[in-house]
Amino acid sequence: MNEQASSTVTTHQAGRLVVVRPEAEVMARQRLPYFVGISGATTGATGLSMNLVIIPPGGAAEPHLHRGYETAIYVLAGRVKTLYGPGLQESVITEAGDFLFIPADVPHQPVNLSDSEPARAIVARNDPNEQESVELYKRD
Repeated sequence: MNEQASSTVTTHQAGRLVVVRPEAEVMARQRLPYFVGISGATTGATGLSMNLVIIPPGGAAEPHLHRGYETAIYVLAGRVKTLYGPGLQESVITEAGDFLFIPADVPHQPVNLSDSEPARAIVARNDPNEQESVELYKRD
């Protein structure tokens, strides 16, 4: 993922707070549009990242895992079926207002259940350069 995407970054010197307003989406390795928020590249974060992800109507991410890093997701809008585990044989459905935790190294694939509305979620990881640990997953 190109974290050099267009963003407005404002640093408040007194407490070294950083405000990020993404102005354009980037395509993540998972093949989903991301709006990069907090990351090592945008804020100098050393232990986390947080982004907005959009799954287009009827869309799905490429199956993947995050090697060595946990993921927390808060669904803002839509209904998403997440296939997970070996061979992506298990699934869970989340909708607006749900939180989802994905342990490190667990293969998963989110799928938007709507053919007409995008799904939106905030994604946080304990990796400031989270795309560096994304590995595409091949189903057996």
